[in-house]
Amino acid sequence: MRDALQAKALRLTRRFEKHLPVLSRVAGRLVEVNVLEAATRLAAQCFLTAMPLLFVMASLAPKGFEDQVINSLRSAFGLYGSAETQLRQLYQGNDDQLRETVGAIGLLMALLSATAFSRAMQRVCERAWQLSKASARIAAWRWLVWVGSWLVILVLQGPLREGFGAGQILGIPLTLVASVLVWWWTQFLLLSGRVRWLPLLPGALLTGVAMSAMSVTARLYIPGALNRSLSEYGALGPVFTLLSWLIALCAAVTGCITVGAVLAQEPFLARLLGTPSGTGRPAAFGRPPVAPAGPAAHGGAAGAPGPAGAPGAPGTTGTSGTTGTSGPDAGPPPPPAPSRAALPYAPPAPQGGDCGP
Repeated sequence: MRDALQAKALRLTRRFEKHLPVLSRVAGRLVEVNVLEAATRLAAQCFLTAMPLLFVMASLAPKGFEDQVINSLRSAFGLYGSAETQLRQLYQGNDDQLRETVGAIGLLMALLSATAFSRAMQRVCERAWQLSKASARIAAWRWLVWVGSWLVILVLQGPLREGFGAGQILGIPLTLVASVLVWWWTQFLLLSGRVRWLPLLPGALLTGVAMSAMSVTARLYIPGALNRSLSEYGALGPVFTLLSWLIALCAAVTGCITVGAVLAQEPFLARLLGTPSGTGRPAAFGRPPVAPAGPAAHGGAAGAPGPAGAPGAPGTTGTSGTTGTSGPDAGPPPPPAPSRAALPYAPPAPQGGDCGP
């Protein structure tokens, strides 16, 4: 019974791969990336490292920056009521005490610890593109730049969503375009430039659209959920609400980047976007480089043994035993022996126990 079920599952899998090859490759890559585990790790790093950095920076920053952060968070999540009150108390309640406790060294340590979020996001992008892990020497400054850039982007969320005073009619398309550009740049930065810009565009488009849709969902879901959790569980309630929403958000990011990487390697989009594939495929796609066809690839470089009866190349010995001459009286050097790949194939004549050249 068990063998019959396994055989049936195998037949269904092969049929799925035959008739829906793109979906089959997408599903295989999503399983390889392990979307749920990667999203959970990414959300945990965001909640434990990046969000405290935001609170510390807002508390140590000037008053105008603090107000801008509050307005941006309220606009992004649609906060009102007790949730908005808690947010203002968190930022404005104990600024002097926090400045004395944290200081510049504490801010620096918070920034360095926030790079754990950058490293987790970098690993998601590398797994989506089947890349090896970049060395810390190359990627360290990119982690800091990415975290700092996202803090700036979060501060600008309020004015961006309002269309810089023009209203939602301009704010919605601006938010979508900005989201696509940010995720396009994010992939290029965290992949250390190992994948060119155009192949990263499908993933950026999918992620930008998904994040715009998630932002609408957040404005509908987060305010009521935060207010209910505050009333039922106190200050601990919003932790579970925000962490659950972050896991869903990071799952969407991981899935969209992975699907975009698979689509960029499909034949049609690969030709359109210039995604490297086939012969000479770079190691950036998780495979060792393939040497281009030529004499060196087939052992036909100068100095290799020549064909039967031919004189050897300069300084080498052919099968006839003659050696290329050198010196002032040798005249012009003979042309290099052709490679085996360049010669027309002819079956070798049997010579006793010899198996051929």
